Order: sequence, then C-alpha cells, then structure tokens
Amino acid sequence: MMRTWILPTLFVLCGSALATGMTLQGTPGTAAALLLVFLALAGMNSPLIFPRSIGAREAERRSAVDGRPVVFWRPGCTYCMRLRVRLGRRARQLHWVNIWRDPEGAAAVRAANDGNETVPTVVVAGLPHTNPDPDWVREQLSPPSPSV
Repeated sequence: MMRTWILPTLFVLCGSALATGMTLQGTPGTAAALLLVFLALAGMNSPLIFPRSIGAREAERRSAVDGRPVVFWRPGCTYCMRLRVRLGRRARQLHWVNIWRDPEGAAAVRAANDGNETVPTVVVAGLPHTNPDPDWVREQLSPPSPSV
C-alpha cells in the first residue's frame, strides 16, 4: 500500500523544489506553471484518483462472482484518466488492474489488442473492449443502490 504513494510524492517534492528554486531566481510565473504540471502528474498517479488495483486473476475471479467489469489501465494514461473521471463515484464498482504492476494483466491486454498494451481495456462478460466510451461503461454497471 505504501508503494502506491511513492511516485505521487516524488512528483510533489520535485515540483516543489524546482518551483522554489525558480521563484528564488525571480521567475515566479514559470515556477507556478511548473508546479502545476508536477501536481497534475502526481494526481494522475495518485491512489486517490484510481481505485485500488488488484491482480488480473483476482479481478477475473471477482468479476465472475459479481458480474462487474474489469478495467485494465496504467498510470499516466490520459484515456484511463478520462474514463476514471467520467465514471465518477461509480468507478469504484469496477475491478481495476494496473498492467504495469501485474504481468498477467499486461498479457491479457496484449492478447486482446493484437500484441499492443492499449489501455483502458474493459472486459465485460469475458469480452474485451478497447478504450470504450465512458457512458457505455457506466451502462454496463448495475444500478446504484439507494442511499439510506
């Protein structure tokens, strides 16, 4: 769990250090822009943005039990970020597999995409869909349970 915070923390620390140095050199505008870039990179790789990833085998097992789709993704992918953001809170209903951390997940994506690691690849009912429309993915989810 702790390893998931290493990359975002490094982005924040490096961006802060560079921005501080640039501000001291008299270029605060450039420093602010650079800090925003590093913060965006940290956010894209943050475990707060993407639900906790699990292995491909576990995701397939859980999907077989509950019927929820499996999303194969990787950090830094703008299409994965778009899917995650457009799904909102419903993203937690899917099973997420980070292909950079799970070799079996990467192999499953390559098998579905002619040898390419194209993400996001969403598996619904055993069928892979490469970079599907977020609205379509939302339709594949069961209706949200009513709040009490």
